[in-house]
Amino acid sequence: MSFIVTLLVTVQIITALAMIGLVLIQHGKGADMGAAFGSGSSGSLFGASGSANFLSRTTAVLATVFFSVTLALAYFGNARPTSSGSVLENPAAIVPATPDTAAQIPGVNSTAPAASEAAPASKEAAPAGAAGQIPAQ
Repeated sequence: MSFIVTLLVTVQIITALAMIGLVLIQHGKGADMGAAFGSGSSGSLFGASGSANFLSRTTAVLATVFFSVTLALAYFGNARPTSSGSVLENPAAIVPATPDTAAQIPGVNSTAPAASEAAPASKEAAPAGAAGQIPAQ
């Protein structure tokens, strides 16, 4: 499947570069007005209106290819393997937490008192101008 994804990414990059080139080659809508008054060259390789039709149709085809390749890449990027090692599929693989496993975790103090046993903080313990307080002037 990685060959297909590589091929799709290659097609998408080539299509994107071709679309960028075609859009930059095309004339704007205001270019026809200048050619009508003689300031621009009205003759081109494809003729007076053949250039606009050919380039715009080619851009539309490339845009269609680009969006369809993007959808295919999104599908392959979101596809999951069928035999995954999911915890939901195999609940017997879950190891219950015991006091011994808490002792193996670095930085966890198993002898610390629980939150319910800790002494409540007094209101006078915070110094004047502590964080979150605006000092009086």
